[in-house]
Amino acid sequence: MKKLLMTLSVLVMMVLAACGSSEEEAGASSGDGEDKEKSKETVMVEHELGTTEVEKNPENIVVFDFGALDTLDALGIEADGVAKSSTLPDYLSKYEEDDYENVGSLKEPDFEKINSMDPGLIVISGRQSEAYEDLSDIAPTVYVGMDNENYMESFEKNTQTLARIFGKTEEADQKVSALKKDIEQIKEDMPEDKTGLVTLATGGKVSAYGPGSRFGLVHDVFGVPAADKEIEASTHGMSVTFEYIAEQDPDYLFIIDRDKVVSGEGQAKELYDNDLVNQTDAKKVYLDPAVWYLSGGGLRSFEKMAEEVSAGISE
Repeated sequence: MKKLLMTLSVLVMMVLAACGSSEEEAGASSGDGEDKEKSKETVMVEHELGTTEVEKNPENIVVFDFGALDTLDALGIEADGVAKSSTLPDYLSKYEEDDYENVGSLKEPDFEKINSMDPGLIVISGRQSEAYEDLSDIAPTVYVGMDNENYMESFEKNTQTLARIFGKTEEADQKVSALKKDIEQIKEDMPEDKTGLVTLATGGKVSAYGPGSRFGLVHDVFGVPAADKEIEASTHGMSVTFEYIAEQDPDYLFIIDRDKVVSGEGQAKELYDNDLVNQTDAKKVYLDPAVWYLSGGGLRSFEKMAEEVSAGISE
């Protein structure tokens, strides 16, 4: 009888131990599930084309906008796929290497390649806006196009959006604050009685850009008074002649050589070396076209822009 009782007692203890172990495993499994859910924290991003829910710190990032690529790289975040079929700025040339996927050009995304990457985030801007719905069917897609009429506000919003997705808000805020100090210094250094004119040269032709335009931040952000305040704000600028430049007679003639980044052969210096321009007192300020034309709106490109304008207005 005693042996029977002892045997039953042992069996009961074994059953209880087994139940306890099962409960612990179940609890551990449940906890793991909760941890996984917590790791899938998301960020809601409102942008011009809609509202997009993005998983925080996504993997397999596809970036079409070179300004956004600039910002992410400055924050220590590398894209996995970029529009390598379009010309990249020299300072972002590492993305031409085979380690990074080619997802097409700025105007023609390679949907098959993008889909094969199973991206966690796609970043686009103006040139890809028509493909937004198709790209959104593949992965969360965020639009970070610049608002030229509100350049600084647009730049800050885009920077903060990207920083928030990757948990880099503090670092981004520090960089933006430093940039704002540089901008204020440029405004202080800018002589009140002098004016500037921003022009772009391409194919032997010249366009002028005023406040509120693609390159209007020279006036709107950096505080350089416009030689002509009546220039119509447009993406491609206002077609002008060298007679026009001579009539405006700006103190600072800012020049962006588009051919230098499109064909690799810049001609602006020869083009602007003529009697009409040379008869003015304008100081020719050649801006880096890779920065101004290709990657505007990025953290590094904005810093470079500030440096170039500051150097341009210095005597």
